[in-house]
Amino acid sequence: MAYLDTLLQPGESILARSRPHWIILLAPIAEVIAAVIVAMATFVVLPHGQLALLGYGIAVILGVGGALHLIARALTRSTTEYGVTNMRVVQKRGIVSLHTIEMNLDKVESVDVDQSLIGRMFGFGTVAIHGVGSRWDPIIGIEDPLGFRSAITTHIGGESK
Repeated sequence: MAYLDTLLQPGESILARSRPHWIILLAPIAEVIAAVIVAMATFVVLPHGQLALLGYGIAVILGVGGALHLIARALTRSTTEYGVTNMRVVQKRGIVSLHTIEMNLDKVESVDVDQSLIGRMFGFGTVAIHGVGSRWDPIIGIEDPLGFRSAITTHIGGESK
């Protein structure tokens, strides 16, 4: 069961859910691919000798670093949850230590969305929520930022417009 489901108050319903987009996994995957390419190039060009050891060492460093980076990003993606209910906006991060941020919809003043060309093509972007006397840190790399913004702005004030 998702964290947002356990958080619901009587009469509260979920309007939108989101999480970090899968694109955050591309950089670590590229690191692992680069490690494989370096290892293969070393095997083909320099199969023996000191330079071969250096090439394999670089491949191992890239591979281990990329794998650790990939695990960290995958954990971040799977343990981060964003949600909009008919009463509030919720952000949850973490597994061992839990960090949540909530804002009542009647306290939301505006919601900004930034999307690059790549973000528009693949469906991710940055959402910044401005509230009365406060502002959330921007939510970077969120899936379907326009849908998330629409769920908030359609229900500002606790009721549908």
